[in-house]
Amino acid sequence: MSTSPQTSRRGFLRLAGLGALAAGLPACSSVLPAPDTSATGFGTSATGVVRVWCRAATQTGLTDLVDRFNASQDRLVVELTPIPDVQYVTKLATAIRARTVPDLVDIDDINSLLFVFRDAFTDLTDLIAELDFADRLSPGHLGLATVDGRRYAVPYLADNSALFCNTRLFEQAGLDVDAATTNLDTLLDAARRITALGGDVRGWTFPGNSQGALGFVVQPHVWAADTDLLRGEVGAQTGNVAGNEAVARVLEFYRALWVDGLVPPENFADDASRWGADFRAGRIGMMPTNYSTVTTDADPALVAATTVRLLPGPGGGRAFFDGGDNMCIPRGAENASGAWEFVRFALDLPQQSALPDGGYTPVRSDVATPEFAARYPQVLPPLQAQNEGYAPQTLSYNEIYNQPDGPWLTMFRRAVFDGEIEAAMAEAQQGYDRILGQAQA
Repeated sequence: MSTSPQTSRRGFLRLAGLGALAAGLPACSSVLPAPDTSATGFGTSATGVVRVWCRAATQTGLTDLVDRFNASQDRLVVELTPIPDVQYVTKLATAIRARTVPDLVDIDDINSLLFVFRDAFTDLTDLIAELDFADRLSPGHLGLATVDGRRYAVPYLADNSALFCNTRLFEQAGLDVDAATTNLDTLLDAARRITALGGDVRGWTFPGNSQGALGFVVQPHVWAADTDLLRGEVGAQTGNVAGNEAVARVLEFYRALWVDGLVPPENFADDASRWGADFRAGRIGMMPTNYSTVTTDADPALVAATTVRLLPGPGGGRAFFDGGDNMCIPRGAENASGAWEFVRFALDLPQQSALPDGGYTPVRSDVATPEFAARYPQVLPPLQAQNEGYAPQTLSYNEIYNQPDGPWLTMFRRAVFDGEIEAAMAEAQQGYDRILGQAQA
């Protein structure tokens, strides 16, 4: 793994939130018993049924995985229940209160911390340490479920944001991809030169009315400068928006893209329901997004002409949103042993290597063999630079970033479309502080 200065600073950002949890928040009582993960034969000789919950957004990947597992042996049967993403946290909390938990949950990694904090998941530290590829697992995923050095989840699949570039348009504009994607100034220059090709070609595209997608693709520009929009330890956090130079530079970049007509006018109202359609049509030079948005139902020739870079910061650096799913065994699981056997199957190389077929990225860096690289070149950059991945550690991510009336989207739209950058950041600071204060009261 990289040990660049940027990596070290990104790692520090990740660690800064952790210690946090135990020190800054009151202890939580354990309402359900923890399985004995040290019992003889745990995770190797279970029988019966394993009840697994997955989120609807990644159901495709889990369905294929379950079919493979059930066909591979005759001692265990995995039963999969997809849960709508917007209902997942509430349903799981309800199941915990009712003491009727599933044996395994495949959960959005950004929400892992909510349940780790409430002591709802089994400590998997020793089980993970026994995996001979433990040091190849995504550190960003693990960071969202690690407290005081103890791990309460294991990564399963990654859904990373990166910068996808149409090399045909770069060549027509006389641009070198590496030189053009170094920082926000070079990106803006490249967007202008690609847009100058004429017609309906644009240098960039973004879903300007989708709070979740914007959080996924815009924040990494800030993280690449080794800062965040949140400050402090979990449980004692405040916003870090007003006066944050990196945030201002990123908003100025998007404002310039909009004012100078370097993006399609449809971006103003785009709620991501047709995210990437313009890029797949070959009309866009650069799009920050994920692997599945670019490759699903896309022309193979366009995919072959697409290359990927991590998202740069205002003055350099690189980062990506380390999203995806973690697998966790709830305390009180009736078949925790069978659940861990299924987890180990999910992490085996054949299953991990097949994830791109469903639009996902593996969480094991050792998947990146020459054969894999030749077949899925657009998956490689985040996989080969896992330490550049990051996801905010906070109990209030959904309230800040995923609500349509939350401070994140309000700030972005006021700054980019109305041009009131400083005022938008000041307003957002108040919104971040209010939401974090309520959550931490």
